Amino acid sequence: MDLDTRFSTIILSAAFSAAVSGCKSDAPTQNINVPVKPPAVVLPSKGAVIYAAGDIAQCGKLPVQESGAAKTAALILRELASHPNAAVLMLGDNTYPDGLLAEFTDCYHPTWGQFKARTYPSPGNHEYNTPGAAGYYTYFGAAAGNKDKGYYSVELDSWHLISLNSNLPPSEHQAQLAWLKEDLAKHPARCTLAYWHHPVFSSGGHGNVDRMRDAWTLLVTAGADVVLSAHDHNYERFAPQDADGLRDGRRGIREFVVGTGGARLTPIVFRKENSEITGNSTHGVLKLVLKNGGYEWEFLPVSNGGFTDKGIALCH
Repeated sequence: MDLDTRFSTIILSAAFSAAVSGCKSDAPTQNINVPVKPPAVVLPSKGAVIYAAGDIAQCGKLPVQESGAAKTAALILRELASHPNAAVLMLGDNTYPDGLLAEFTDCYHPTWGQFKARTYPSPGNHEYNTPGAAGYYTYFGAAAGNKDKGYYSVELDSWHLISLNSNLPPSEHQAQLAWLKEDLAKHPARCTLAYWHHPVFSSGGHGNVDRMRDAWTLLVTAGADVVLSAHDHNYERFAPQDADGLRDGRRGIREFVVGTGGARLTPIVFRKENSEITGNSTHGVLKLVLKNGGYEWEFLPVSNGGFTDKGIALCH
């Protein structure tokens, strides 16, 4: 196979649906869900595949087999048939209401636990309803990082992935920032993705959460490309932004909020500046294909014909 046939030119496109029921917005016209004229992007034909979501197993609301978590787990399992080496990123609030070990074993494990061995987790605030997030760290063991910290990094093909903990008290968060700065210096990858639970920018009910803005600043300085968060139970994609929320196509980070892993979906409250698309009509997961020099994204709904979003971008 010659070099030309191994690469494909893919034009960034958007299949964007109208605002979903139950949402309200006073946002200006530039914030509605409309296609944006894309640049031409050339990327290798293959890459590392990941599936990501947070706000997953809402225990006690429905029988486990009928829960939203069961539906998103079934979706990922179908995808793994075509991508057997894919990884799963968990974006926090992985069980409800309290992150107890029993919730992980009885509610999470029968659903998303089916791909536990390929999961790279991060904790949410509900995990910390149990002191020290003991249920979370016991269930995931070494995969969750040091139980007193909860942050770590891994290499996935040509990408550097960083899992951070957005639940730490100030002194421990400062230690996390020092670690992050050192980790970024040690791993100067062209393409970097970070993920944690509380979004720096969000149009959902919780809105912007400032506690990780200093981490965002370090990531921008290091040239990181993507941040994944959850917390608000909806999907949202932002244009690349700096830490002040200013659009920056040269050095900014693109944020995805993916709180659609199975817990009850919640409304979009007020569309933030640089929000490009939102959806809260369906559970689903974000599929990312991490390629050498760029990435493709696609929101996969649990049912055919549901809300979706897809595109492609280059790393810095």
